[in-house]
Amino acid sequence: MEDVFFSDGKNLLRIIIATVVSYFAILAVIRIMGKRTLAKMNAFDFVVTITLGSTLSSMLLNNVPVLDGTVAVLIIVSLQYLIAYLAQRSQTIEKKINSTPTILFYNGEFIKEALEKERITKEEVLAEIRSYRLEQLSEVRAVIMEINGTFSVIKKGSGEEPTSLTDLNPGV
Repeated sequence: MEDVFFSDGKNLLRIIIATVVSYFAILAVIRIMGKRTLAKMNAFDFVVTITLGSTLSSMLLNNVPVLDGTVAVLIIVSLQYLIAYLAQRSQTIEKKINSTPTILFYNGEFIKEALEKERITKEEVLAEIRSYRLEQLSEVRAVIMEINGTFSVIKKGSGEEPTSLTDLNPGV
């Protein structure tokens, strides 16, 4: 029963060392990977984050030696960096690891197929429009589910200048 609160000094020292090493390793990873690491995540970033968390947890809880865990973290980070680098240079790879934005609402019409595909309700779209402080649906050109799962509500413009919707097919 005494192991619940304290096992031994050797194990406690190991946890302290593993925690300090992990802390500074994660700080270094964030600095190396840049601001993208702290931005809203897409599915790829989410998988990397979960994998890193699991690896660090195993290190801290004495399931994996600190050096082994550090090597695993370096491999995960290197793979993430490599894939992000390749995706930046290849649209094919970028499309494989990231989804594409989906138009859920366009020019006063809900896109039923898109809502079903993304498992989004009309009420969720309306709530998002309200969060942009818009009351009239006639003011809204489009509501888009972005690749990171967030919504963008695009107000109608004059229609004369280029728009941010040029890379999307509204399906209307």
